Amino acid sequence: MASIGNFFRRSLRRSRRREGKEEASAAENNPSRVPQGKPRERTSILYSAGQFFFEYLVVVSLKKMSDGRYEPKITYQFPKRENLLKGQKEEEERLLQAIPLFCFPDGNNWAPVTEFTSETFSFVLTNVDGSRKIGYCRRLLPSGRGVRLPEVFCIISCLGCFGLFSKILDEVEKRRQISMAVIYPFMQGLRESPFPAPGKTVTIKSFIPESGTELIELTRPVDAHLEHVEFQALLQRLSPHLILHIFASAVLERRLIFLAEELSVLSQCIHAVAALLYPFTWAHTYIPVVPECLLDTVCCPTPFMVGIQMRHLEQVLDQPMEEALIVDLCEGKILRAVGDEEEILPIKLQNEMLTSLNRHNNNNNIQTSEQVNTLVSEAFVQFFVRIVGHYASHIKWSKNGSGTFQERAFYKAITSKNNRKFVKKFVKTNMFSLFIEEAEKSRIPQEAYFQQKITEYHEQKKHRRDS
Repeated sequence: MASIGNFFRRSLRRSRRREGKEEASAAENNPSRVPQGKPRERTSILYSAGQFFFEYLVVVSLKKMSDGRYEPKITYQFPKRENLLKGQKEEEERLLQAIPLFCFPDGNNWAPVTEFTSETFSFVLTNVDGSRKIGYCRRLLPSGRGVRLPEVFCIISCLGCFGLFSKILDEVEKRRQISMAVIYPFMQGLRESPFPAPGKTVTIKSFIPESGTELIELTRPVDAHLEHVEFQALLQRLSPHLILHIFASAVLERRLIFLAEELSVLSQCIHAVAALLYPFTWAHTYIPVVPECLLDTVCCPTPFMVGIQMRHLEQVLDQPMEEALIVDLCEGKILRAVGDEEEILPIKLQNEMLTSLNRHNNNNNIQTSEQVNTLVSEAFVQFFVRIVGHYASHIKWSKNGSGTFQERAFYKAITSKNNRKFVKKFVKTNMFSLFIEEAEKSRIPQEAYFQQKITEYHEQKKHRRDS
């Protein structure tokens, strides 16, 4: 366990050294735009149709050690990959070493029980190249009599679609109550099926003893940019006013710590906060549930967004941290703040977002998860449309097809002083730099939904002028 912790700390230290060197280089070449982090490919989660649903399914069980404590170990892996190259084998070993730590992040002090409420949560592992893998977890008590220890079924995938994988884990849990042997053919059928396009369905045939062949339909939402999020989890625990303070801190890439006892609450809420940044992507340290042995992650001087179980609060507060926003998701309050969160966002746009979120809270009509996601997302997407929606007009294209962002002209086009003041800070963030780097590569917009909203906004403005 200690060796895995050291591996993650070394990775963080390497990342910090890289960031420092690259920031210095960026400052020399372009003093007006210094990204606050490692310039690299955008680290958003992939959604491409036709890929494998998952890379691995593993079962992590608790094994009793000689000192009486329990240590999580992988006891089942599907598929077993063979004939790997040396680099691939080393990467797989690192991945399989890390998974147990994140499946049981709440330490080694366990005891056999007769009852246990199953819980669903997720974690994210970031590779050296910035790409991310998601671990979708279902922690449950295996069927049987007498006292037992919980185990975790974990699906590793580079695809972000939490609703879809939650349904897959429901099927896995149903089969686990019958026999482990029934899980294999279901997962094999899933692995042989292509990941569907947005709005499309894939059907998996699966045989269950005494029930016969079942047809399981897995459908992706039409709006793919919201399929990895559940905003309701955030709205149930925090007021709209506090959500805007958190958003303001995240958009300037500060350090954010979220506290809750339930792993599902931590992972859902942190994924929701990261999703508020669309069409931009959080590209710094991102750990929805921090394992106990990695709590000193909060000492990291670079930006991070992490979730920590409430039982570790005193230990976290004792760490020599730099300024950070600490959010208590149990009580719905901010425990520690920088102090300027109210002043970060332009006041007019902040009030419009607040009105929109309050309107949702005051709506007594029963709303589906998809409706809530759309309403909340719309408020934050409109903020970015109003603030930076003119970015494409300020990319100068050369004859060879490469683009160059004209930052000065971009500023001057903003008529509101408050908006311009915010944008001058925002363009120095890593997320904006990565977004512009991608935009400079092609005239075809990288985020079709965002571009659609920009077009709609300009059409509405033109209609108001003409009427």
